[in-house]
Amino acid sequence: MKAALPTLATLAFATFAFAAPAFAQDEERVWHHATSLGLEPKYPEGLTHFDYVNPDAPKGGLLRLGAMGSFDTFNPFLPQGEVASGLGLIYETLTTPSLDENQLVDYGVLVEAISWPDDYSSVTYRLNPDARWHDGEPVTAEDVIWSFETLVEINPDRAQYYANITGVEETAPGEVTFSFDETGNRELPKILGQLIVLPKHWWEGTDANGNQRDIRRSTLEPPLGSGPYRIKSFEAGRTVAYERVEDYWGLDHPTQVGQNNIGEIRYEYFLDLNVEFEAFKGDRIDMWPENEARRWATAYDFPAVNDGRVIKEEFPQDYAGRGVMVGFIYNLRDEKFQNPLVREALNYAFNFEELNRTQFFGQYERISSFFQGIDELTSRDLPQGEELEILESVRDLVPPEVFTEPYVNPTSPDAAALRNNLRTALNLLTEAGYTLQGTQLVDANGQQLTIEILLQGATIEPVAQNLVNNLAQIGIAATIRTADSAQYVNRIRSFDYELLYQQWVQSASPGNEQRFFFGSSSAEEEGSSNYAGLADPGVDALINKVIFADDRETLEAATRALDRVLLAHHIIIPSYMRGASWMALWDRYSRPETLPEYSSGFPTIWWYDEEKAARTGVAR
Repeated sequence: MKAALPTLATLAFATFAFAAPAFAQDEERVWHHATSLGLEPKYPEGLTHFDYVNPDAPKGGLLRLGAMGSFDTFNPFLPQGEVASGLGLIYETLTTPSLDENQLVDYGVLVEAISWPDDYSSVTYRLNPDARWHDGEPVTAEDVIWSFETLVEINPDRAQYYANITGVEETAPGEVTFSFDETGNRELPKILGQLIVLPKHWWEGTDANGNQRDIRRSTLEPPLGSGPYRIKSFEAGRTVAYERVEDYWGLDHPTQVGQNNIGEIRYEYFLDLNVEFEAFKGDRIDMWPENEARRWATAYDFPAVNDGRVIKEEFPQDYAGRGVMVGFIYNLRDEKFQNPLVREALNYAFNFEELNRTQFFGQYERISSFFQGIDELTSRDLPQGEELEILESVRDLVPPEVFTEPYVNPTSPDAAALRNNLRTALNLLTEAGYTLQGTQLVDANGQQLTIEILLQGATIEPVAQNLVNNLAQIGIAATIRTADSAQYVNRIRSFDYELLYQQWVQSASPGNEQRFFFGSSSAEEEGSSNYAGLADPGVDALINKVIFADDRETLEAATRALDRVLLAHHIIIPSYMRGASWMALWDRYSRPETLPEYSSGFPTIWWYDEEKAARTGVAR
């Protein structure tokens, strides 16, 4: 459901066929204040604010956040370059989710009402007449149309995401209609609501020096937005600061009340995580999102923690209703990984139990589902009921073991178990055509099997080294390549890797993004999130079952079937997760007494607390 995307690498907007509006102009439409996937919206039309915010939250103060790598553009549409962190603060989308409805419901922001026919062949958005750009100009239907046209023209992965949209036009003053090439896809009105809208008049104008702006090129000119913040200052590649817009048009909008309370949000860039952590300890940044169990358990014995100026907290809300699959992803575009026996074999060399004992302080669990964390979407045991019926409908297209063998990760609770697992791995590799000659596993040409593991930063190096060491025991020469942020991003975009440590994050309502994650249409689309290069007709068929499910029960059954088949293809060595985020924070900020069910809300619904800051020390 979230930013994921269909195959139109060569798509330019000029190829769009403008379909006739789905509604006759004189036909009475039913207008909605929200889009929903299987839920009645919690908040009725006329809501004043979300329940979880403090509508009287004070405004002001400073929040300093860390970011890794660098940035070289303020253009949010280009598929190339590194976009500055926080750039979304200056823009609004057509709709926005609440944080207590599991991202299943979106409410209008730039639009005041949404309409769609019963067959979901189109969607019409009626713009909010109060919506304004920071220069005071209104947000128009022309801005929406231009933003959509431009996005799909210059960004192939967005073109793929929106491939089922065949036309867009202003069908009445202030109303924009998108037409679809298929019916029954209930998610399209929702994902179109996520469209970032840019100001056409600004991007087609000239800068302070009289130079013509170009949305198709990178820029470090602070752009015009319509959101709660604007860029205050920046130092290219090193820092960027956003200031709260005092006359923001949406200040009293129901979806914005009690939010965006911090007066200035500043991002400081670092090239090394350890240096960034030291900066946090030295009060150069205010929040540290911990991602390493050892550091969380052992590295917080410093004065600011001991005297209470820095607090540590866990937030299970950040993982509630969110699924994740993370691990070492095979690049199936590489011939060495096209045999599923090879892919299955290498999982037997990953010793999670040892890592959990020696590195993770027992705080993680092994992942065994592409939707880990969302129980109703996770496949278990053998398929039954509607899930079995769905799998039977594609029986000839999916691995036969999905009907007879539930997926189970190998376990290595002790040295003997690891030896047995490595023996199993070697047997599978032998079946795949490899031979162990002395200390080397070689193919039919006598070439040793080698693997490069691509990582971003040093955090995962001990985890990857566990795999490298065990692979060496069965004759495989694996190496670790740790890339800087820019190189890592470029290599991912061009699929320049063999084994990649990466993740797929899933919402509680899977849909069109599955094509971008696992669909044949995205397998060769540079920049897509189909990291594995999976192109399989059975998976494609099941993705369509998910997208076109006509009720929640069928959606869950189809997703479990998809999960089961993805696991059977062994496109990843699953690693681990935990069910809460870790945050360390300088004690200058407060939050609502009751947080939303599906997010900590940081920093959007938090605020700078001057009394706390006076005790802790004012941020500079």
